[in-house]
Amino acid sequence: MEAEKLEYFRNVLSDEMKTLLNEADKTVTEMTSDSSNFPDPTDRATQESDRNFELRIRDRERRLINKIKDALDRIDNGEFGVCEECGEEISEARLKVRPVTTLCINCKMEEEEKERRL
Repeated sequence: MEAEKLEYFRNVLSDEMKTLLNEADKTVTEMTSDSSNFPDPTDRATQESDRNFELRIRDRERRLINKIKDALDRIDNGEFGVCEECGEEISEARLKVRPVTTLCINCKMEEEEKERRL
């Protein structure tokens, strides 16, 4: 892949990681500063449910951050944009939609088909 395209994807991935890390910091700040004491059990349950939902979102984002780090490593190693399964180039259109992907569209479709059969 051309150097300018790699730099484009590096910027996209870095910006996404910064956004995710800022959101995580904001969540931590909100949860540690929130000293609400709800005497009503329903209000407490709602707050706890909201917190659990927020933490599930942050856990998904944490996994995405790890994928972004891996993608940035692949850029550094010259492996970005190459399918891990078949070794073919991953289309630029696919990388723009999902820059952390490691499989070309054909290999991904095969993987999903195998998962459906199980």
